[in-house]
Amino acid sequence: MFAHEHVGMLEREGRTRVVVERVRPEIDCGAFPAKRIVGESVVVEADIFTDGHDLVAGELLYRRVPEEAWRRQPMKLLGNDRWRGEFPASELGRYEYTVEGWIDRFGTWRTTLMKRIDSGHDVRAEFLTGAGLMEEAASRAAHEDAAKLHDWARVLCDVGDPERGETALADEAADLAQRYPDRRFAVRYGKELSVVVDRVKARYSTWYELFPRSCSSEPGRHGTLRDCEARLPYIAAMGFDVLYLPPIHPIGRTSRKGKNNEGAAGPEDVGSPWAIGSEAGGHTSIHPELGTMDDFERLMAKAQGHGIEIALDLALQCSPDHPYVRQHPEWFRKRPDGSIQYAENPPKKYEDIFPLDFETPQWRELWVELRGVVLSWIAHGVRIFRVDNPHTKALAFWEWMIGEVKANHPDVLFLAESFTRPKLMYRLAKLGFSQSYTYFTWRNTKPELTNYFRELTETGAREFFRPNLWPNTPDILPEYLQVGGRAAFMIRLILAATLGANYGIYGPAFELCENSVRQPGGEEYLNSEKYELKHWDLASTSSLKELIAHINRIRRENPALQSDAGLQFHETDNPAVICYSKTTKDLSDIIIVVCNLDAFHTQTGWVNLDLAALGLDAGRMFQAHDLLSDGRYLWNGARNYFELTPESLPAHVMKVRKWVRTERDFDYYF
Repeated sequence: MFAHEHVGMLEREGRTRVVVERVRPEIDCGAFPAKRIVGESVVVEADIFTDGHDLVAGELLYRRVPEEAWRRQPMKLLGNDRWRGEFPASELGRYEYTVEGWIDRFGTWRTTLMKRIDSGHDVRAEFLTGAGLMEEAASRAAHEDAAKLHDWARVLCDVGDPERGETALADEAADLAQRYPDRRFAVRYGKELSVVVDRVKARYSTWYELFPRSCSSEPGRHGTLRDCEARLPYIAAMGFDVLYLPPIHPIGRTSRKGKNNEGAAGPEDVGSPWAIGSEAGGHTSIHPELGTMDDFERLMAKAQGHGIEIALDLALQCSPDHPYVRQHPEWFRKRPDGSIQYAENPPKKYEDIFPLDFETPQWRELWVELRGVVLSWIAHGVRIFRVDNPHTKALAFWEWMIGEVKANHPDVLFLAESFTRPKLMYRLAKLGFSQSYTYFTWRNTKPELTNYFRELTETGAREFFRPNLWPNTPDILPEYLQVGGRAAFMIRLILAATLGANYGIYGPAFELCENSVRQPGGEEYLNSEKYELKHWDLASTSSLKELIAHINRIRRENPALQSDAGLQFHETDNPAVICYSKTTKDLSDIIIVVCNLDAFHTQTGWVNLDLAALGLDAGRMFQAHDLLSDGRYLWNGARNYFELTPESLPAHVMKVRKWVRTERDFDYYF
């Protein structure tokens, strides 16, 4: 060891002996916050230990930003040097937390004293040591507590007092002395970690996507926001609480796409809503054919009356006619010939869309402008944004923008529509997105679903990634829905609504089981609503709207389905059938789902429940009440039979009702 290293060590406080490490939750070494919902507890664990045989104590320190003073909660030893504490996330916003540990001198003395008394040793010296520790604690204590500690110290010093042994071992004395510990050599974890606390809708929401321009009651007429307003009772009756609108801004004319994404548009073609901007305005304007800002605010108010929030699409891209193209050409990437590079995802070309260049030298001005777009809609009452393709924009921008917005508007939520590589999807969630689209859309088999949802709910991803499950979108008609008929739509609905606390559908295409694909092997809808007006037969007898309403009512009435925690998979002897349960933390609400994944054939077999995970007694009967069919089954033990026919009802969604003895007989509770 070199001389300067000796000097460096001597400059440290060498009497600090406690180690604090492996604090959880901690996202990427503390670079990003964990996520919680207002009203939840933030449970924090850490390893706290020291050399030798001394006992240690630990506290969880926390504060709500921008508070400066730390609040403290004692931590409890779980075993093997692992400690746990928790604090309430009682307000929206950001909290910081860390962990502190120190030698528990009084606890060490008391434990040693008890051992010596039990072994018959002379403990007179130990009494004096304890008295000294109480006096030290008294010097740190409040007035009344200090007086008690002084009195107990005098008792321990009085060799003739027959109560001094009882005083030394009294829990009251120990509790009081340890309330004022010696923290001179306390060690604090080297990082201040954080958690972002969102409102309940971040954890539990039910989304419906709708193109307002297709809401007209007359085929061929461009719908308006007033027409969309008339659709609200229909959406509310199905039980949705978020209505997501694709971009409602002016649509460009230059390079406008025709029906089915054809390159040449006719004079009557309405274009893609994602080609934002025209002479009528840009991202803060409303398409003139949809209505006015007054119409939008009226829609927001009417929706609120139905228990529905409006979510707006945030698509940070421009048509060639967007005002930004004229006012800020420096915000776009140019080709060598001076033309602006349009969007591409080979073999797909989007000549009607110019991406923004996040590597422009004027990036600061661009960031501020885009933040202003979000703030302008917040000023009109919007609190939920579905963000289009965030993985194609600068990651640093999202971290800054979301942080800036939520610092002043902590109730605002952002949903990341990002179907991309797993690490990039997770990174966006870490940067601040409240919810995220998932790979559920393409997970169809029992192993695929089981493995994926275990990853989302049983690994570190659960601390920051909130999944939002979508069986279909305007861009994606998955093969399962293309070929499986009406039963496939029923199956995917039940899975999305019960596996995830957040889910959504693109309607009315979903409830009307629209499954016409543009070309075999692809996932684009034939005659896609992205490029033309649609008129939907909402009164169709084949609509799934009644089943959707039933499923969403079950979700509202059962707290177990309102969280992604408590998901547990159970064995089945049939690979075409999946079984899982959702429970509340206290097991007061238990839902068991048995779902046929085969859209064509009846499947039978046996489930084998993990009764311990459900808090059920293997020796006692319970009732499985199917909330879909209203059938009631008496189940006894872990192994139970099922038979599921896809064309009628492909799943059981069962509420467990335990049996309890009454004075008259047995009765079950609800």
